[in-house]
Amino acid sequence: MKKLFKNGRVILLIIFLIFSLVSIRPSPGAEGLTILGITPNSTAADSGIPLPKAGISPLLKERIVSVNGLPLASLAEYSSVENGLVVNTSVIIETNERVYRVLVPESKDLGLRLGEPPTSNIRKGLDLAGGTRVLLQPTEQVSQEDLELIVSSLEERLNIYGLSDIVVRQASDLAGQYFIVVEIAGLSEEEVTQLVSEQGKFEAKIGNETVFIGGKNDITYVCRSADCSGIDPQQGCGDYETGSSCRFSFSISLSPEAAQRQADITGALAVVNDQGQTYLEKDLDLYLDDQIVDTLRIGAELKGRATTDIQISGSGEGRTQQEAVQNSLTNMKRLQTIIITGSLPVTLDIVKVDALSPTLGKAFLDNAIQVGLLALLAVATIIFIRYRKFIVTIPLVITLLSEVILILGFAALVGWNLDLASLAGIIIVVGTGVDHLIIITDEILGGEVVHDWKKKIKNAMFIIMAAYFTTVVGMIPLWFAGAGLLKGFAFTTIAGISFGVLVVRPAYAAMLETLLQD
Repeated sequence: MKKLFKNGRVILLIIFLIFSLVSIRPSPGAEGLTILGITPNSTAADSGIPLPKAGISPLLKERIVSVNGLPLASLAEYSSVENGLVVNTSVIIETNERVYRVLVPESKDLGLRLGEPPTSNIRKGLDLAGGTRVLLQPTEQVSQEDLELIVSSLEERLNIYGLSDIVVRQASDLAGQYFIVVEIAGLSEEEVTQLVSEQGKFEAKIGNETVFIGGKNDITYVCRSADCSGIDPQQGCGDYETGSSCRFSFSISLSPEAAQRQADITGALAVVNDQGQTYLEKDLDLYLDDQIVDTLRIGAELKGRATTDIQISGSGEGRTQQEAVQNSLTNMKRLQTIIITGSLPVTLDIVKVDALSPTLGKAFLDNAIQVGLLALLAVATIIFIRYRKFIVTIPLVITLLSEVILILGFAALVGWNLDLASLAGIIIVVGTGVDHLIIITDEILGGEVVHDWKKKIKNAMFIIMAAYFTTVVGMIPLWFAGAGLLKGFAFTTIAGISFGVLVVRPAYAAMLETLLQD
């Protein structure tokens, strides 16, 4: 056995398994309820409870441990506690990170969207976690730039609902048609369908008066090219004690009617001085679907002027100047997207809508685990009947389990969502794994007695590598087929068989060789 753990291929497998387990971080029995979303302008948002960052690992999301000292173990308990709250009093919410004081509104709805705590860093796709998936298709041919604009606009609109689990991505099929896939947990099928099928509503207001709205009637042009947008050449970047700050600017064009409306409203405003700069006394508030998303200062030079060309400016900060430039350009792109919303280049048709139940997803996952364990037991039994050796059966079972752990660890590391297609890919990997392990075992144990172990293993690995490249080539078209809905299957299969062929199969051959020689 000591010789086994000195083998380089076995050591490599152990290292990969350790890294996979670290990535997965199994955490059974986590306490509390995970914060999945915060309703904008709710008392929870006003008290400073942050929305989980997009793409964050499940175990890093903040969890509510107790409310007014009462520990929470289920959504039913939270609902019961919430119903018992007293209006216009403060409630103490303790999380695994800090304590918040939240005012109870008339509705008693604090604005928290909660879920059961995760037991690992493995991200569940919509099929397993529940939610709504919508497949959209532009009504006419669009450029890549327009497609990116549509995706950015949809993301911006969906973000105002305070949800963290939102996926908006481009997709295409083998015929070259473009699609947009929207996956979102926490909203009903009707809500998501209404959101993605309609143009966004953008308004710019000074106080309660609307200056201009989204659409070609008011906003005739938003510059997104380098000649009239980017880091402000006059102000550029500046350093301060803890980092750097950069100013951005881009131009927009208003219709004469919108420009006159702006002149009429700003003409009555007073001019104020702020740190050596002159502004109007009221700000320009930007609303997206009736939710305020940004506020801009209005330069004094625009007071009462019906100008159609307006310069929009802002800033971004960072620890380094490069980071400040990147953040500044990101903020600029967000503002451009908000202003453009309501005047998208094309309309979108809903091709398909899937409403997925979290209850059914959990039941399917539980059944898949049970069936997988039974299948593994059946394979082990058949292998033992075939070879009559525990020193063959046990390494084979360990090898198959190792493949699954490596796939799950890699998925947790890169942030891949495991859905039904991904589970099908895992089944394919395990199935091909059994085939390959039997090939190695037969090559070593079958036929005439040969004392050249390296030759035996080399013959088996030649067959396995040929099958590996054939499978990879077969998976590549599936990456693009079905508007990207089969990407999970292709990704999991390619990653799984790659780990198997490059790490797990050689380790199994080394284990078998060492045990049989002993």
